[in-house]
Amino acid sequence: MFATLALVVAASLAGPILATGRRPIVPVVVGEIAAGLILGKSGFGLIDPNVVPLPSLSTIGFILLMFAAGSHIDFGSPTFRAGARRGLAALALVVIASIPAAFLLVALSGVGAPAWIAVLLAGSSAAVAFPIIAEDRLDPASIASLIAWIALADSITVILLPLAIGSGGSPVAAILADAAIIGLGVLVLAGGSRVESWRPARLMRGWSRTRGWALQLRVALVFVFVLGAIAETWGGSQLVAGFVAGIVLAGLREPTRVATQLSGLADGFLVPAFFVLLGARLDLHALAGDPGALLFMVLDAVVVVLVHQVGGLAVRDRRVPTALAASAQLGLPSAAATLGLQAGVLTPALAAALVGAALLTLIPAVIGSLRLTEDSAGARPSGVPTTGAAA
Repeated sequence: MFATLALVVAASLAGPILATGRRPIVPVVVGEIAAGLILGKSGFGLIDPNVVPLPSLSTIGFILLMFAAGSHIDFGSPTFRAGARRGLAALALVVIASIPAAFLLVALSGVGAPAWIAVLLAGSSAAVAFPIIAEDRLDPASIASLIAWIALADSITVILLPLAIGSGGSPVAAILADAAIIGLGVLVLAGGSRVESWRPARLMRGWSRTRGWALQLRVALVFVFVLGAIAETWGGSQLVAGFVAGIVLAGLREPTRVATQLSGLADGFLVPAFFVLLGARLDLHALAGDPGALLFMVLDAVVVVLVHQVGGLAVRDRRVPTALAASAQLGLPSAAATLGLQAGVLTPALAAALVGAALLTLIPAVIGSLRLTEDSAGARPSGVPTTGAAA
């Protein structure tokens, strides 16, 4: 077991290695997935993602991936409120364009189903786009519409995807379970500030800091896994469970120390392991032997960029680069591939095509972010530093 875990963790180091440099162009997850492809089913077969405890490790990494995505979104921030109207209008245009585009994509490639393809086309990826924005040191106030657009797209598509792609269970039970997860998240968000001001809670936090208990981290993980248990027991979505938990953490504005602890656990081990195991699970041989899936991969990436350009019409200025930055996808297609393979509703070739298309969308997203950086630098008076993006 430990030899396998050592290999998975060592493989995940490919991500940071490829992302080195003063301005990294390749996102870390690209290297992690590539390492999994080389060592897994498509390569040397050294990693079998079905061997215990790798399935459980992958599941926990998946829910913490969505937790990380949700933690990037703060609906109460001034930046989100400033861009909410235009961000919502942009998302509405993308949704309108995605529906006929999904039918066209199915007709041209001969694979997939319009319902879940439309959801994927309309989505974005806060967990990928926001770090790119932060790396390029864009002023949040200048891209408020973009931040709101990505946040809204992520939130809505995360809820719709499991229902659209199906898992073989009852749709009614899935909707009720997801509603229970969201309801519990709202209750915790509403009551969290009151609990924090309670004297025993303040004492426990103080003791935790001085005695190294990591108490708030433990409570946060309990909350994540309780939502995951609701999803597992009642037929809901772990996608929604992790995402809601992340939004609640962002809404409660947990201390930087807790965010750092969670980041160390998730980004240092479990999320990279998920992407390595996802790469190990993907079958490039099946993809290469399926012309329809290959065509779908290319068309999907192109159509994602095009429908987001339609959404860019709602943005006041810098429409093209803003829409390119919003077209970044990875978390949602990775989730779709994972859910589809588990439920048997996606072929290995189509699952690989989904992840491949998502990786292709990172190219225009990086270009759009760089264009926004250049435009901001040109518009800023000489000698005035750029403020970092707080995503």
